[in-house]
Amino acid sequence: MDLSHEDSLRLHVLLASQPLAIRIDEGRMRVQGLTERGESSVQLNPNTAPERYLRQVRELISGQVLGSPGGYPVYLSRWTRLGQMRDESLAQLLLLGEPEAVVAAVGSPGLTDELAHRAWWAMEEASNARRMLANPRVRDGRMGPVLAEYLLQYLPFETDSEAMMESVRLILQPGLLDAERRADLWRRSARKPAWLVGFLRAGFDDWPEPIPARVVHPESLKSLLGADDPVAHLFARLQTPDGQGYLKTVARILDKPPNQEVLLAVLDCLRATFAPLRPEGDPNLGLDALSRDAEAVLSSNALDPRLLERMRDCSDCRHDLQAMRFLSGVGYALIRPLLSDPTTQGTLMRRKLAPMLDAILNRIDRLMGGSPG
Repeated sequence: MDLSHEDSLRLHVLLASQPLAIRIDEGRMRVQGLTERGESSVQLNPNTAPERYLRQVRELISGQVLGSPGGYPVYLSRWTRLGQMRDESLAQLLLLGEPEAVVAAVGSPGLTDELAHRAWWAMEEASNARRMLANPRVRDGRMGPVLAEYLLQYLPFETDSEAMMESVRLILQPGLLDAERRADLWRRSARKPAWLVGFLRAGFDDWPEPIPARVVHPESLKSLLGADDPVAHLFARLQTPDGQGYLKTVARILDKPPNQEVLLAVLDCLRATFAPLRPEGDPNLGLDALSRDAEAVLSSNALDPRLLERMRDCSDCRHDLQAMRFLSGVGYALIRPLLSDPTTQGTLMRRKLAPMLDAILNRIDRLMGGSPG
């Protein structure tokens, strides 16, 4: 059975008004359009089963927008998922009333701030907000603060650790939160390890809770900085209040990680932070092999010989470099031999992973001025 004459006529009028976006409220059987003048809507009066009627509505809309009466085309779905949709076609996706089309649009690199505004009207969802905030054009536009505010308010309702970590990282991007709201988010993160990982992912410049700088011999530090080497500069940054605050937060999370997802995210952060110590990338080494590798760093080819020459003037640097080299290689290979079940979490997980966690915490303690042991 075709659409009722009244619904068909009103839908044609809606489409003729050149809407910017369309959404379909299936629960209320209503088609809504965003126009330059505001919102307009068509109340549907189905003359058959609602699912069948809505399919006919989508076919009519698709036929008008894309010239394809079959609804959201299969080939179009495939192209958008593969990132092959042309930027000039993104506006059309937002006129289909299809959730998958909106998701395809918000994930496109060609999304503009204006299109983000339309997409957000069409489908307010945390995952869409994250995708759009990852786009610099959206982040730096008028929609950036809007999306960040939504994610900030939605954080307490997130249940997925990865979603929490990524939401915090994204809203901490420059220009989205003022200092007061950033400080409030930090305070609220105190008992939420996944939120704290979001801060780690955002980097340790301008850390929200710096602690006193580590005391190192100024001449040694000056000598290292003179090497103009990324390892030397990382070493110097770790001595600052921000760097020490970053390390303290890593230690706080690793003291009691809630699950493997959060733990692996922390290990990823450590590898990224200490990447200058390991230009070859993830070594995929177990605990004993990684420890031996770190101990041999001064005799390996991993560091610039000019840097090693300057290290001789720094009495504490050998143990620090070994700790940094160790932390640059932490990953799933440390977990695999100790814990075969990826669903294990909580106290049991921490007990099984104690040797690995202790090894990492000892290296972090060393970089915060602890003993070389």
